[in-house]
Amino acid sequence: MVATQPATVSGERPPSWSLDVQQAATMDLPDVLKALETGPAGLDEAEADRRLASVGPNAVRTHRVSAWAVLARQLRSALLALLLIAAAVSFVVGQHTDAVVIGVIIAISVGLGFVNEYRAEQAGAALHDRIRHRAVVVRSGEAREVDVTELVPGDRVRLELGQVVPADLRLLEVTGLACDEAMLTGESAPVTKNVAVLPAVAGPGELTPCALMGTVVRAGSATGVVVATGTRTAFGRIAVGLGRKHPPTEFQVGLAQFSTLLARVAAVLTAMIFVINLVLDRPLLDAILFSLAIAVGITPQLLPAIVTTSLATGTRRLARQRVLVKRLVCVEDLGNVEVLFTDKTGTLTEGALALREAVGADGGPAHLPLLYGLLANEATTESGAPVGGNALDEALWRAPDAAAQPVGDYQRRFLVPFDHERRRTSVLVDGPDGRLLIVKGAPEDILARCVGASADVRRVLDERLATGGRVIAVASRAMPGAVRIDPRDVRDLTLAGLLVLSDPPKRGAAEALTRLAQLGIAVKVITGDHPAVAEHVCRQVGLPVSGVITGQQLAQVGDEALPALIAATTVFARVSPDDKARLVRVQRLAGRDVAFLGDGVNDALALHSADVGVSVDGGADVAKDAADVLLLDKDLGVLADGVTEGRRIFANTIKYVLMGTSSNFGNMFSAAGASAFLPFLPMLPGQILLNNLLYDVSQIAIPTDRVDPEQLARPSHWDLREIRRFMLTFGPLSSIFDFLTFAILLSVLHAGQTEFRTGWFVESIATQTLIVFVIRTHASPFWRSRPSLALVLSAVAAVAVAWAIPYSPVAGALGFTPLPPAFLGVVVALVVVYLALVETAKRSLFAAGDLRSATARRVRPPHQRRQHRRAARFTTR
Repeated sequence: MVATQPATVSGERPPSWSLDVQQAATMDLPDVLKALETGPAGLDEAEADRRLASVGPNAVRTHRVSAWAVLARQLRSALLALLLIAAAVSFVVGQHTDAVVIGVIIAISVGLGFVNEYRAEQAGAALHDRIRHRAVVVRSGEAREVDVTELVPGDRVRLELGQVVPADLRLLEVTGLACDEAMLTGESAPVTKNVAVLPAVAGPGELTPCALMGTVVRAGSATGVVVATGTRTAFGRIAVGLGRKHPPTEFQVGLAQFSTLLARVAAVLTAMIFVINLVLDRPLLDAILFSLAIAVGITPQLLPAIVTTSLATGTRRLARQRVLVKRLVCVEDLGNVEVLFTDKTGTLTEGALALREAVGADGGPAHLPLLYGLLANEATTESGAPVGGNALDEALWRAPDAAAQPVGDYQRRFLVPFDHERRRTSVLVDGPDGRLLIVKGAPEDILARCVGASADVRRVLDERLATGGRVIAVASRAMPGAVRIDPRDVRDLTLAGLLVLSDPPKRGAAEALTRLAQLGIAVKVITGDHPAVAEHVCRQVGLPVSGVITGQQLAQVGDEALPALIAATTVFARVSPDDKARLVRVQRLAGRDVAFLGDGVNDALALHSADVGVSVDGGADVAKDAADVLLLDKDLGVLADGVTEGRRIFANTIKYVLMGTSSNFGNMFSAAGASAFLPFLPMLPGQILLNNLLYDVSQIAIPTDRVDPEQLARPSHWDLREIRRFMLTFGPLSSIFDFLTFAILLSVLHAGQTEFRTGWFVESIATQTLIVFVIRTHASPFWRSRPSLALVLSAVAAVAVAWAIPYSPVAGALGFTPLPPAFLGVVVALVVVYLALVETAKRSLFAAGDLRSATARRVRPPHQRRQHRRAARFTTR
């Protein structure tokens, strides 16, 4: 098999310095650097800019807001297309007024949908611009951070633990590097990397001298040279194949099911109306227009606009509180959360580790533990400040006595970086006492590998853990002549002592936990720290601890018994990344919506498994990529704000849905029924469309409405059965009342065709629109719950316009006539009685079902979901 040169973004022949990653794997390093026209100092800025202009950004997708694309989605409706055709036919046969009225109404309806969706798209694009991803690159001999989309072939890139590989790289230097390539190959085991040349071209899973874009550094570190970017990479080709469409969430599935339900009802009703009007020998064009107008009236045309407006408003509110949502629909998903798994550091504590004391092997103060802690350390110092490494390593360098330690007397020979399976860092150093192996890690693990550890130091360990101290043990043994560290070498150690660090409780954590409890969210602490430390911190912030389980104990429990154990446990300590993901997965399978908050490399699996993954801006690359929601400040309080916002959005969306399935559906059904026994159409097609337009305009303000506290106290889910029950209760009630109105108009007031249509038009728009004040709240009577000012104004304005039209200059053209005072008085009385009946029916309906019940879990292909999340990292506008 012969490797082929990839095409550039413009389709032209690739430049001379372009190279395929499979080909690069078979070449010696000097030949690779020569082919890429780069060297040890990397590219200079001018050359990097030239290459960027030539090959384009290192992106697999663009995130541009296209007004034309949004407009096309508004015009994609088959009903709108048929109405446009009908308007054209009306114009051709001489019914110019009807044609103009239908055209204007369609234009306004499409315009409203376009404006709302376009604004929502712009809000999503603005959020995307605030989430940046960086990579460390060497240019002109100096290391600097650049946006991942600015990388070009020939750039020298540094890789560290937890980083997402930003492009296809040929590795130049490797220190224990292993990459998780499941994103590309589906294989869960990390692949060990080296710099050895391959004898022949190999597939993506066999490219050991290369690191591939989108994979994750699971261990070690490396330096590599970029050979391919963007869609020329293996990951880029997968991302392009996926397209832009994400797997649907429960919210989107619910919307689709509801729309399908109404579409079926509209299809049956439209066909029935058309046949009835043909049987009654009415003109074909009138029958077509009337049927289509009824179908449009039933169809919730503004539902997408209402939803996107709600979501966009919610994301803007959260962004002001420094919470970034990667996709608008994730806001609603956040509102569904019932269980929150969170780490301890930075959420319950300040996340500001500081060395409290160094304890020697005899239990007294000592300097040796700090010296050894600085030697077995992945952070380095530049200008006196720690750089790289984890938070614990940096805290040791910031210790007051760190500068006095004779670190310069030692020279590092070999390092095995920290990982979450071994829970320790090992280093081989040369010093005044010869060559030493120094190990730093979890105290129970280190003490088990030591000989002669005193009872005093074990007593000190227990005391410090009980008071919430984060304790690290350091130990050593002589290893003359050793050049590498084997796992079997970590034995027969001599304990140097303990390092005790403190991390104070977070201010505001207790209040945030109280808010989450009020929202019905169970908080579970999931940590790699010692159980005694985690329990102490929980007590400090007021989180009741019902049970503590360690990873070792967790391994003895089967998946069938695990849901009950999770319910009875507050703290899960000393758990592995796989343990975290298992807890989340099992809790989801038990029927609970789960959020996971984490920012480390070891949190990525659990973040991917959760319904809503939450990370922080300063977290590891892989954690940020796996998350749906990004916190600019690690604070449970803003997370509670997000949950509240999600529930508010769902509640307001349901208001629109219930409006559409009650009076709106009932009125359209009444019009269809009346056409069967009246000698004339109860409303002209243009009047029905105008009625529908005014109704929709009145509902645009629903996203701004207030939501009752009891509706925010627990998550709500889509339940099509409850929505159908609502439709079958209020729809017929509305129709019965409409037929009563018909009887009064015809038998009591003796209305003619035009007066009948006018009277029913003003009555129907009033009942359709004003019912929102009854349905929007579970409170009874409804005026106990105060709606938003915008909703009041929009509803009243719609009714006022409808009632003013019969007295306006356009009344005749629209088929209306001014109503005498007696008609208006009767209509007002009918509206008041109708609202009173609806209030009574609402009280009994909500008491019976409360319109809240759990639904089937949503189904999402997790592997594809991960690829979509990872692809978002390499996106430009």
